Amino acid sequence: MQQFENVTVIKKANVYFEGKVTSRTILFSNGEKKTLGILMPGDYDFGTEEKEIMEILDGELLVQLPGNPEWIEIKGGQSFEVPEKSRFKLNVKKLSDYCCSYIKE
Repeated sequence: MQQFENVTVIKKANVYFEGKVTSRTILFSNGEKKTLGILMPGDYDFGTEEKEIMEILDGELLVQLPGNPEWIEIKGGQSFEVPEKSRFKLNVKKLSDYCCSYIKE
């Protein structure tokens, strides 16, 4: 999907890691929530409350998922899932554009 229709956008940015990671929250009428953002090159450690599906629209990074000591290469056009109430690490190699979907289970 290249665009979202009939959504609410929260104007205030979500800013993390001294501005190296930013996003905007998108709310859908059916209760679905997504964020659209940018990851600058660097190393990051994130926590989740809900299950997340991270779709990398453009860029290149490595992800270390919970319980897995190996790093997985992710490029634009690929995605990965992170369980609820967990932590994951990113090593962003190239500026990356992403869409994160929050899944209530």
